[in-house]
Amino acid sequence: MRIVTIEKLFNDNKERLQLEWAAGQTGAHRLLKGEEIMQPTTSLIGHLNLIHTFHVQVLGAAEISYLEGLPEERREQAMKRLFASEELSTIVVAGDGTPLLPLLSRYCDEHHVPLLASKRHSPYVVDVLRLYLLRELAEHITLHGVFLDVLETGVLITGASAIGKSELALELITRSNGLVADDIVELHRISPDTIEGRCPALLRDFLEVRGIGVLNIRQIFGETAVRPRKLLRLIVHLEDYNHETFSQLDRLDSAASFQDILDVPIRRVVLPVAAGRNLAVLVEAAVRNFVLNQRGIDSTKEFIERHRLALLDEDEAL
Repeated sequence: MRIVTIEKLFNDNKERLQLEWAAGQTGAHRLLKGEEIMQPTTSLIGHLNLIHTFHVQVLGAAEISYLEGLPEERREQAMKRLFASEELSTIVVAGDGTPLLPLLSRYCDEHHVPLLASKRHSPYVVDVLRLYLLRELAEHITLHGVFLDVLETGVLITGASAIGKSELALELITRSNGLVADDIVELHRISPDTIEGRCPALLRDFLEVRGIGVLNIRQIFGETAVRPRKLLRLIVHLEDYNHETFSQLDRLDSAASFQDILDVPIRRVVLPVAAGRNLAVLVEAAVRNFVLNQRGIDSTKEFIERHRLALLDEDEAL
């Protein structure tokens, strides 16, 4: 189950959002659950809403001004309605919310709801925490392969064991590309059509190459040779072909293939592994070709169309 405690949310964002714990410390271990939050009938985070309560309620200048302007009786009713919601997990007061802190602190302590105070403006708090929770609670899987930043594009290299994925990754790193993860790649769906690849903490910076051992890429090649995360755009699958099979491949196959990762279709290219092929150059060429395809340029189709027109001209000349 994908979960984040309020205590973890506080610790991970304390410096960036200048957070302080104002009240409700007994609720520090309240859970934000991915399975519940990602349901279409619930909401993750937003400014104060007394009708459809967010899991993380943020009170900015406008919300604080509204509550302060209410008669005392109506303000108490609003607080009771807010804290009666089962969805409420924590409250963040952004900016100058000092006048409301005593009232909120009392309710938060009574209901064991964490109350956090931030010195940053509320829109910034909402943006930072929304992205943070989407990443932490995103649906994810792990795959075997090597994940790289090749020419600013996230590329997952897959293939059978011992086919040469790590050696290929090492050569790509020497060509100024970057390593994200080797062997085990964590893939998170951070939006309906976006997959983000990360490396497990225990494997970060390491690349295992048969015959050499485990290499610390950051120490060998420097800080610019590693990446903390990257959006997955292309899968390059290495496949071992014998000479006969390799020679029979369709050299003008223009049909794009895709592989579903967490229900997101990702472009997939199969590279035959054969003696004498420079796979690093081929991977970079595949990435450049993918970028052109994204812009609506298909070199294979253009080549076929050029020959079709040439044949038509010859027929007309006859």
